[in-house]
Formats: sequence, structure tokens, C-alpha cells
Amino acid sequence: MATTSKNMNVFYRQKKNSSASTGKKSTKSPSPKHAATFGSDITQPPALVSHGDDFDEQEQVLRQFDMNMAYGPCVGITRLDRWERAQRMGLNPPKEIESLLRGGKVKLESLFDGRV
Repeated sequence: MATTSKNMNVFYRQKKNSSASTGKKSTKSPSPKHAATFGSDITQPPALVSHGDDFDEQEQVLRQFDMNMAYGPCVGITRLDRWERAQRMGLNPPKEIESLLRGGKVKLESLFDGRV
């Protein structure tokens, strides 16, 4: 019968020696800090876009904010409440979004309101 220490060595993976690094660097680019800002050419792909509807630039920016999960979930909460929650949690949501939402000329409901 095998000893307990031998069984444990087989069960748990041994750690690799950290001194033998391969020298490979990460090719992944860093994510943008605020992808939902005005004039940003780094945005998330548009989702749930209806080709028959025409939306202005403000609504497109707010939709990008809805899609950006860095600021928490957006289902069951208004955009302004979500922005305020993200601010309280220290997630630094874009100030442009706050000014749009407090301006009163845009929809406060998120992109997913009534769809999920």
C-alpha cells in the first residue's frame, strides 16, 4: 500500500520553478478606462441595435455605458441609479454620462429595460 505522502504528491500538482521564466510577455492590450465617453474610438461593439431605429449620438453613448459591465449590472435599475452606485463604489464612471442623465433629454431606462 502506498504511503500518504506519495498519494498527496500525486493528487496535488507540483509547483513549477519560478526562476526558469520563459521571457514571454503578454500580448493582451490593456482595457480602456472609460470606453463609454464622447469621441472615444475604443468602444464595445454595438448590441441589440435595431436597424429601423435612428438614435442620436447621446443615446449611442448611453447604450455603450449600458453594455460596459465595469460599472456593474444594469438590469432592474435606471441609468442614473447605476451611475450613482458606480460612483459610490469608487468605479469612476464617466462624468459625461452623469451630465447626459441629469440633463433630462435622454431616456433613463437602460438598454435592457423590459427585454430581460
